[in-house]
Amino acid sequence: MQLTTVFLPLLVSTLAAARFLGSQTRLTDDLPVPGDNPLHYCQSPTDNILAIDYVDLSPNPPSPGKKLTIEASGTFSEKIEKGAYVVLTVKYGLITLVHQMEDLCEQLQNVDKKCPIGPGSVKITKDVDIPAQIPPGKYTTTADVYTGVKTKDGKDKKITCLTATVTFAVGR
Repeated sequence: MQLTTVFLPLLVSTLAAARFLGSQTRLTDDLPVPGDNPLHYCQSPTDNILAIDYVDLSPNPPSPGKKLTIEASGTFSEKIEKGAYVVLTVKYGLITLVHQMEDLCEQLQNVDKKCPIGPGSVKITKDVDIPAQIPPGKYTTTADVYTGVKTKDGKDKKITCLTATVTFAVGR
């Protein structure tokens, strides 16, 4: 299954959950991403470059052996260019399965978008095939997305950070 990120993290996190079926424990339960999805912001999205209008998953939660349709809409407050990246962490229970950095501009091609993207509104729709054979358990994904452009304090500018947790039961 392909890792797809259009809305940077909004897709990255959702698709990462679909692709790798995992994540890191979300930091808070009171920052849900709008829409029909298991996504939460890692921290307050007030200063994020991406303002997410909604992310809808069908079905929600994802089901093994089924097609997952992701529909998302949001607005970038500034242009995202080459050098932007996603730090993706996927966990199965407490075990880290994946911890890697992905080039955001390369991943945008998976959803028929390309860099530069924004400023302005973006809408995406993507279908992902979920494997039929998924070991039962709790999977958590964290997608922390940055521009690659440094702020005054020397840190990369944050586009967004999202987490998702999906539990697959035996015989589901």
